[in-house]
Amino acid sequence: MPKAIIKSKTGSSITIEGTKEELAAILSDFERSSVVREIRTKATKSIVKKRDENKRRAASDLIVELREENFFSKPKTLGEIASKLEQMGYIYPTTTLSGVVIGLVQKKLLGRKKNDGKWVYGR
Repeated sequence: MPKAIIKSKTGSSITIEGTKEELAAILSDFERSSVVREIRTKATKSIVKKRDENKRRAASDLIVELREENFFSKPKTLGEIASKLEQMGYIYPTTTLSGVVIGLVQKKLLGRKKNDGKWVYGR
């Protein structure tokens, strides 16, 4: 009776005995399932990587990045900051940004002053 030995990636061996047709069917199923498993593993890794890349960045990090790019060379209002972030693909309501910007002012990463009755933020 024909015999087939399958060695796994982990080093274990499986011995199969049967007719040629039975062995062919088993080996075919085994190879197909191994290929499918590899494809699923690669797809899962790709999805996880994409998800990690698309994680929402913190508004404070984005504003500090804008500061480093000299966005605040002239004082900006919360609306202008929100508009710039929106152009970058990040949508934050000004009510959310007000607390974030105040936190950056308290950390002395941004300055704040009143200009024509409105608060503006800059370096």
